[in-house]
Amino acid sequence: MYYEKVFRTLQKSNIRYAVAGGVALVLHGVVRFTADLDLIVDLELKNLKHFIQIMNELGYQPRNPVKAENLLDAATRDRWKREKSMEVFSFVDPAQPMTLIDVFIEEKIPFDEVMKDLVHITAKGITIPVVSLPHLKRLKKAAGRPQDLADIEAIESLEQAEDKN
Repeated sequence: MYYEKVFRTLQKSNIRYAVAGGVALVLHGVVRFTADLDLIVDLELKNLKHFIQIMNELGYQPRNPVKAENLLDAATRDRWKREKSMEVFSFVDPAQPMTLIDVFIEEKIPFDEVMKDLVHITAKGITIPVVSLPHLKRLKKAAGRPQDLADIEAIESLEQAEDKN
């Protein structure tokens, strides 16, 4: 599993997060290529601070020339959103440039709502918290890119299959 070490470390550290994006689709059973890992991390200061510490320990660095600790400041995140139309803060492992982790800088869906409907998927002994299909569909609709629209069709197919079972 591509991000096994990340998932294992986040689980061991009790970080409050959920997998979204293409990896969430794959974990739900959709066959799809994706290179990055999209995470919804609880933006509560203590949790976010611990998450950044873990990213540092794992060797991940901000892709943009800013300090990861800037992510801790809600006003800075809001400014990034307003001035740069930024949606995610990206971490990259310089030793493996294809390993990109994108963290949402604002709650598209209230975090407690995401947590209430999480799906827990176990792989290689790791319990991975994954965004539910309805929430994933909501996130994809908000993004609205061509790949997101195709993903919505895949989600709807999964939902129909679940309804039949």
